[in-house]
Amino acid sequence: MPGLDPADDRPATDRTGLGHPHGERPQREEAQGDGAPGADVDGAALLRDQHPARDVAADGEHHRRTPSHPHGRDRGHRPCLPVVEADRGQAVGVGGRGDGRPGRDGARRRSDGTAARGGQGEHEHPGEQQPGRSPHASMLPDARPQTPPGAPVRGIRHDRVVSQHPIAPVPPTLFDDEREQRWRSRFTAVRMSRPGWARDAPARSVYVSNATGTFEIHAWDRDSGEHRQVTDRRNGTTSAVLPPDGGQIWWFADTDGDEFGHWVAQPWASGPGTDTVPAVPGVGDGYPAGLEIGRRVTAVGVSTDDGTVLSVHERGSGTDAREIYRHTEDAGVGALSEDETLLAISHSEHGDSRHPSLRVLDVATGDTVAELHDGPGRGLAALEFSPVAGDQRLLVGHERRGRDELLVWDPTTGEVTELAIDLPGELVGGFVPDASALLVAHTHAARTRLFRYALDSGELTALPTAPGCVGSAEVRDDGTVEYSASSAATPSQIRALRPDGTDDVLVAPPGERPPGSVAVRDVWTEGPGGAVHSLVAEAPRTDDGPAPAVFVLHGGPHAADEDRFDAGRATWVEAGFTVVEVNYRGSTGYGSAWRDAIEGRPGLTELADVAAVQDALVADGTVDPARCVVDGWSWGGYLSLLAAGTQPQRWAAAVAGVPVADYAAAYADEMEQLRAFDRALFGGSPDELPDLYREASPLTYVDEVRVPVLVLAGENDPRCPIRQIDNYLDALAARGDVPYEVSRFDAGHGSLVVSDQLDLIATEVAFVRRALAS
Repeated sequence: MPGLDPADDRPATDRTGLGHPHGERPQREEAQGDGAPGADVDGAALLRDQHPARDVAADGEHHRRTPSHPHGRDRGHRPCLPVVEADRGQAVGVGGRGDGRPGRDGARRRSDGTAARGGQGEHEHPGEQQPGRSPHASMLPDARPQTPPGAPVRGIRHDRVVSQHPIAPVPPTLFDDEREQRWRSRFTAVRMSRPGWARDAPARSVYVSNATGTFEIHAWDRDSGEHRQVTDRRNGTTSAVLPPDGGQIWWFADTDGDEFGHWVAQPWASGPGTDTVPAVPGVGDGYPAGLEIGRRVTAVGVSTDDGTVLSVHERGSGTDAREIYRHTEDAGVGALSEDETLLAISHSEHGDSRHPSLRVLDVATGDTVAELHDGPGRGLAALEFSPVAGDQRLLVGHERRGRDELLVWDPTTGEVTELAIDLPGELVGGFVPDASALLVAHTHAARTRLFRYALDSGELTALPTAPGCVGSAEVRDDGTVEYSASSAATPSQIRALRPDGTDDVLVAPPGERPPGSVAVRDVWTEGPGGAVHSLVAEAPRTDDGPAPAVFVLHGGPHAADEDRFDAGRATWVEAGFTVVEVNYRGSTGYGSAWRDAIEGRPGLTELADVAAVQDALVADGTVDPARCVVDGWSWGGYLSLLAAGTQPQRWAAAVAGVPVADYAAAYADEMEQLRAFDRALFGGSPDELPDLYREASPLTYVDEVRVPVLVLAGENDPRCPIRQIDNYLDALAARGDVPYEVSRFDAGHGSLVVSDQLDLIATEVAFVRRALAS
């Protein structure tokens, strides 16, 4: 059955089955989850929140800002990293935790950006000082003098410095005691995603690992025990899948993290540097929009500025793929039936990519077999077809009762059976190998657990997995459930729950496990739109009172913080900061109404919830109101900049990683999948709703910023492109009275290079320390 990826691991298997209507994780697939890029348990897709820099480092965190899918953890944000799928040959592209429709979050804390797309990402006036601008000197104490254009900054590549803004220094160390080794080892310890396997060759598996210092694709031969690296690219690789026979390894080839490219194939036994061939002949470059690999047929989706094209290819035929669907609105490959005669796709021909509909096509003719549309504000996700030959039932994620639930649809008869699974929260699932039951991932109050649901009797059984929050899971033919799990206090493990009930570690990366951290406590606060759920990781109090606090806002926006291990969170606590993670309105896991409450007024709605949580924590003595910092990546970075301008009295500093900074310019330069997401979120384009986009844009409030600002930006970011970030930095510089710094890295929506991840988090912590000291 497909790999359940509630949150992640992120490489799952080709048969994820957990939401990904169209590989809706931006085919990055966001490598997050268990500390390695991989697929999301619930499967969302493009979210702005995907940025590898922190996501991958966060062992199990999923944040993206990409258009996401309704039934995927990443619904509605921009993903950053890819997922590895193997079992059925289904992959959710590059970019991804994981998790459906385009959103801004990708690798989090995870583009076109190519010259062919109009030089997206190029600054309009490289290196040019504008008339009347300040010298851009930093006002933060102990800041390093401005680095000349082109000069390298230790640990972060600055291959192309395009403007003269003060560069944030990277401290050589954060601590002068044992904490220095602890925080670094959480990033440098070898991590891996849950391996996905080939359906007809289950001993062959692929996963993503940072074993060589960059997250790359690795192969595992379970018969011989051999592990080997498959790819070796400067900015890493995190989206891969095995065809059913396991004879090749397919991976998504983009350029330096821009997420724009195509699938390539290389022999199973090969390694880095092997010549590759196009995996699907006749399909051009684009952003991934889903992949399903059958024994005879491959279905692949590609998104460009012109819309989405879905194609099918007869494997081994020697012919090119043929187009089976094309539309200007967002769409994607969903699921391929076991007999490979039916293809389920998600589409948004009705104009709302955040709430897609489903269509089943005849693979041979392209004719429509059946349609499923739940009406305005209700999305559907094709999770997977039954794995049994002759059984054409399709498992579908729906939200007919205001939360993510499951139904079974037979498109050949029209029969729809809603599954009455009496659990609070949200559900995603996949068939077990004989299709008699479902493996169900249940997410509630920031935790995910696994259940078995018998389709004949409706019996629901909790699976005795190890303590912690499940990241992803899949059932092997012998009934073993392979899964990943972690908690805020405990790093991720890849485990196996055997049919006899024994549970043990399936595979462990070489070397020592990373050090643990502190547990989080749940805080519920009454906000302007209802109860807001937050997770608080507390640093020790001092004699002077509560520790300083950093409000780390997740990306997406349709994602959520959960009780998973996060190396970034642990670093802040190590540095003496209490970390507050707020699942504001717009987050997934709390029902459709909560997720969609930001429609028509994004940004300011979320910040009203953050303010309510801050006020409550100040009142109960958890945080010091004078030492609160707002931090985030992707959509979280957007919220940080917006908070700096609209709530200047609340924050002592603001940190924004790969943010939306100038919304109108971001819309103009971003990938089309995100433009579709933004139109659905706002109700139209910037040309149609200029006042609404202006109200939601951090650039509008730049003159109200009163606190130090740090911006971290990827030169090749397709979700939150560099030009609109430069517009914001230029506006700050024009004021001349606000301290700010920038860290630019030569990658996309985050970095998959461990040394970069270390430098980025160190830069954040050092900047905040200096800001509070001033």
